[in-house]
Amino acid sequence: MTQDIVIKRDAFKAYDIRGRVPDELNEEVTYRIGWAFVDLFAAKTVVVGRDVRLSSESLTKALIEGFTDRGCHVIDIGVCGTEMVYFATSHLGVDGGIMVTASHNPMDYNGLKLVRKESRPISGDTGLRELEDRVVTGDFSREQCAGIAKGTVEQYDIMKEYVQHLLTYVDAAVLKPLKIVVNAGNGCAGPTLDALEKVLPFEFIKVYHEPDGTFPHGIPNPLLVEKREATAKAVRESGADFGIAWDGDFDRCFLFDEQGQFIEGYYIVGCLAEAFLRRYTGAKIIHDPRLTWNTIELVKEAGGIPILCKTGHAFIKERMRQEDAIYGGEMSAHHYFRDFAYCDSGMIPWLLVAENISVSGRSLSELVGARMEKFPVSGEINRRVKDAQMVVAEIEKQFVTPAAAVDYTDGLSIEYDDWRFNLRMSNTEPLIRLNVESRGDASLLEKKTAELLAAIEKLG
Repeated sequence: MTQDIVIKRDAFKAYDIRGRVPDELNEEVTYRIGWAFVDLFAAKTVVVGRDVRLSSESLTKALIEGFTDRGCHVIDIGVCGTEMVYFATSHLGVDGGIMVTASHNPMDYNGLKLVRKESRPISGDTGLRELEDRVVTGDFSREQCAGIAKGTVEQYDIMKEYVQHLLTYVDAAVLKPLKIVVNAGNGCAGPTLDALEKVLPFEFIKVYHEPDGTFPHGIPNPLLVEKREATAKAVRESGADFGIAWDGDFDRCFLFDEQGQFIEGYYIVGCLAEAFLRRYTGAKIIHDPRLTWNTIELVKEAGGIPILCKTGHAFIKERMRQEDAIYGGEMSAHHYFRDFAYCDSGMIPWLLVAENISVSGRSLSELVGARMEKFPVSGEINRRVKDAQMVVAEIEKQFVTPAAAVDYTDGLSIEYDDWRFNLRMSNTEPLIRLNVESRGDASLLEKKTAELLAAIEKLG
């Protein structure tokens, strides 16, 4: 690796590393990240994994070289999902883990997600800024490695242990032979589904199943409406019990009912909270502030304790540890589990839903339909604005009333008796994100959403 290259800071974000390849992220950068990680966290052994993107293999190779040049032993688990790096890091008891992935970002991007011991996240205030400074300004000349024995690399297949852990969340004896559409989006989920298929009674209808870094059907991101139709169509045509689609590194799963209808992640949070509270009476459940009423009601009715937390994986994971919460859920389809090292998984949620369908004899639409009617939502609406801070402040002035409850846990939440909304700024773009919900009144929801959007657009 060379010394005379200019390293840009653009790829170092608030919670991870993401950038355009090779301009912002390249082999020199990942080499330095490996090297700096060892020095900053005194790492002796680390886990490394990667997604199927075409640039991931060379970036990972350079990352591993950075680790080994500083004497660190690397456990290379190969192509995998992000959660498999999280699992391996905690399960094998090593000093950290790095996943090379850009998840659902555009084709010319890549990135890294980093964790320390016990799979604790490394983000801006827990080491990522220091790592960034070392990568950009440090001395990476060969002389710095004099007297350091080169680290070794071990190829390790974590799949069997990982699948065994996934199965601890359900009672396999009660699972029915459900027909399930699974859409891996040509990302990393396929091999895990193949492994699960061997030990579960389900029939999988496979869509875009083979890992393919060219993404012939586009980047897998089921949050986008246009990316949902292939899954929905397969559910309708096959008569499946439900459908699942994943993003590229499968840390998020998105569910479709037996009619092919997309289910907002918000309602799945409530569904999973109920599942855990049936087993762990009185447990704490962490949720984000964007949409709340359904989760709070279900958790309280099931005897649990709902706890509000700022959006974002680092905040949710830390709060779960503080509270010893059994489960945490975000409406964005991130689901976190205490027994999964407090990390997020895109496999555990659908297994719990399948168990619920099997035991209850009810369809997915029956499980969530009443909740969707009771607490209808707008879905997250993004608007590009010139001055996001000003817009949020002005919306507060316009919409706050003496009868309203105001909360600033994450952005601005204003709550009335029959409707509420959350407005927050994006961490990475000049965007504001709006979520609105009502108490069983779809027309009120529509009216208030339109009022808010008109006010936002006027403020520009």
